[in-house]
Amino acid sequence: MAKYFDVHPVDPQARRIAQAVQILRDGGLIAYPTDSGFALGCSLDNPDGRSRILRIRGLDDRHHFTLVCADFAQLGQFAQLDNTVFRAVKSHTPGPYTFIVPATKQVPRRLLHPKKRTVGVRIPDHPVVRALLQAHGEPILSSTLLMPGDEEPMTDGWAIKERLDHVVDAVIDSGECGLEPTTVVDFSDGYAELIRVGAGDPSDFEA
Repeated sequence: MAKYFDVHPVDPQARRIAQAVQILRDGGLIAYPTDSGFALGCSLDNPDGRSRILRIRGLDDRHHFTLVCADFAQLGQFAQLDNTVFRAVKSHTPGPYTFIVPATKQVPRRLLHPKKRTVGVRIPDHPVVRALLQAHGEPILSSTLLMPGDEEPMTDGWAIKERLDHVVDAVIDSGECGLEPTTVVDFSDGYAELIRVGAGDPSDFEA
C-alpha cells in the first residue's frame, strides 16, 4: 500500500519531503507533482524502479526517460551542452520544457537512448518537486504519469493513490498541477528540433 503525503503547494513541509526522499533512497517508486502534471519517479541507481515505470505505463525499452534536476549545476553533470545549447536551455529553465541532449559519462548506460547516447533533462518550476530534488541531492529518473489507454495524465493525487496503490510506494499530493505535458526539444544533433508542443512556449524553437 502506497504512503500518501499531503503537502503544501507553495511551502511543502520538510518532514514529509524527507520521508518521501527516504522512500526514493530505499529503492521506492513515487508519484509526484511537477509544473506539467504528475510524474512517476525513482532514484538513478534503481534499475527495478525503471522497470516498474515501464510496466505501469505499458512502455518498452525504447522509452526516453527524463532526468528531473534541481538546478543547472546538477543538470550540467549529466548533459553535454555546447555554448549555443547551453544558452537555449538556460534561458528556458526552470520551466515546463524537456531537452534531449548528449549525455555525459555520469549517466548510467541503461538510461541512455540505445543509438544516440542521449538523455532527456529538465528543471521544473514547482515548489514541491524542487524541495524534493534539493533534499534528495541528485536527479530523479522520471516519466509522465500517463496510464495505458488514457488520453490525459492523471492529476488528482488521491485518485492516483487509489489506482496505483499496489504498484507505487508513495504519492505526494499538493493539489492540481496542470494537465499539459512539457514541451520537448531535441538537441541531439546540435540544433533544436521541436518534438512535442506542450506547456512551454515553443516559439523560440520553431524553424
